[in-house]
Amino acid sequence: MTRFEEIRSLPLFAGIGDEAFAALTRGAYVQNFPPAVDLINEGETADFLYIVASGSVELYAGWNGRETSVAFLRPYDTFILAATIKNAPYLMSARTMTKSRLIMIPSENVRSIFETDTEFARAIVSELAKCYRASVRNLKNEKLRTAVERLANYIVKHYRREGEDGHFDLPVEKRKLAARLGMTPENLSRAFSALKNHGVEVEGSRITIREPERLIAFAKPDPLIDKEETRESPRAPSGIA
Repeated sequence: MTRFEEIRSLPLFAGIGDEAFAALTRGAYVQNFPPAVDLINEGETADFLYIVASGSVELYAGWNGRETSVAFLRPYDTFILAATIKNAPYLMSARTMTKSRLIMIPSENVRSIFETDTEFARAIVSELAKCYRASVRNLKNEKLRTAVERLANYIVKHYRREGEDGHFDLPVEKRKLAARLGMTPENLSRAFSALKNHGVEVEGSRITIREPERLIAFAKPDPLIDKEETRESPRAPSGIA
């Protein structure tokens, strides 16, 4: 069995040969982290490409005493691909949200194989293109929608992802969700209250959708904003930042 077999079939690595994959993962290692551990800090040098093998990771950024969540990552998302390729400082920080297992590939290996392996270079360009499109979708979501509309579409997305059985648990605490959706915790509370008129009930982290058709009619999900890029199984890396 190849080392790091669990990531071998991911789209980012599937096209490269065994020799190149062995060179890519030379010096790579797997490490387990408890919750709330800082993994990287914005402004530091990109020493590794990270892959979330299990658990969850929050990407966040801060400025002038303020902090915001940028993304929540799951298996098998990667992060800091762009900084790795450019040998540039991190634009975001990262910390574990739950107990997590991460695969860490030295950045110099990634850049070396990128220069010599055409298939790997193509996969990286494709991955970064997906990231760019995701960033445009997020920007449109924040610029074109009110806070209540952003929350409504977030709920619709997770309602559909969880099988449309009428309820689901928020995957993150409300404070982090508020930051991710570009609002304060107080605004998030008001947005949840506003959605009661559209068939949404909230009890703690439990979300119940009593009238999904009514909620969807209000949210007006748009494939040019809300559609997620197609992912294979296991999940294709996100390549964020």
